[in-house]
Amino acid sequence: MPRVRLTLAYDGTHFAGWQLQAPGFGRTVQGCLEEALARLCAGPVRVHGAGRTDSGVHALAQVAHCDVPESRAGFPWQKALNALLPKDMSVAHAAEVAPDFHARFDAVGKEYRYTLWTDPGSLLPWRRAYVWDVGRYGPLDVAAMDACAALFAGSHDFAAFQNAGTDVKSTVRQMHGAWRLPGTPEQEMVWQFRAEGFLKQMVRNLMGALVAVGRSKVSPQDIRSVLTKGQRSLAPGTAPACGLCLHAVEYASDGRGHKRHLFHQPEAGQG
Repeated sequence: MPRVRLTLAYDGTHFAGWQLQAPGFGRTVQGCLEEALARLCAGPVRVHGAGRTDSGVHALAQVAHCDVPESRAGFPWQKALNALLPKDMSVAHAAEVAPDFHARFDAVGKEYRYTLWTDPGSLLPWRRAYVWDVGRYGPLDVAAMDACAALFAGSHDFAAFQNAGTDVKSTVRQMHGAWRLPGTPEQEMVWQFRAEGFLKQMVRNLMGALVAVGRSKVSPQDIRSVLTKGQRSLAPGTAPACGLCLHAVEYASDGRGHKRHLFHQPEAGQG
């Protein structure tokens, strides 16, 4: 059976996350995609995603794969799916790949971006679903946030920044780093998180810690201690889902035998 790789974008506001849920528990990205594929393939098609975004989390480039009937080899998947999918999700790219390509297990890195709105009282209503409005807390100590973010780079046990709900063999993850993106509007602070992989709600928990540091509720040294002790109860709260976006999933090849460049760290001073 041909295997198809899909790159998806979606507004997570009205989705109960990526993963298929039981009837009555809300619409999901995976569910909408499988419904559209079933119509095109005249039968059920199971979709495998690179990761499970939570309810309210957005994606610019989620990756998934599925196996389709031989009769659909060479089918124009992007155009056909976009004609059937709801308006808050779309297929940005579709291509047939090697039969052993796996969207989840072949991924070598992921990039999330989290957006903070720092200007009090100026957030437009239609932007509320895409940022965390922290302006009401007052000015943030950005230098302290930068110092704290530097602690996350490298291989660490991130047990203190994992929320309950998923069993994993290890809570150790290799973080490429966390940085503020340059060139964004003054009131819109965008944080970039890159790692080989993330734990459940890990990015939102790291962002919650950074904002707590920015508000001088805790110090970077406190967060270092939390990271070392590995106890979730000692860490600051979880940042809202609305500010988070899965920005990219990285692979060593494109699934058709062509090598790709992997994530690299920003140059010194960037962010």
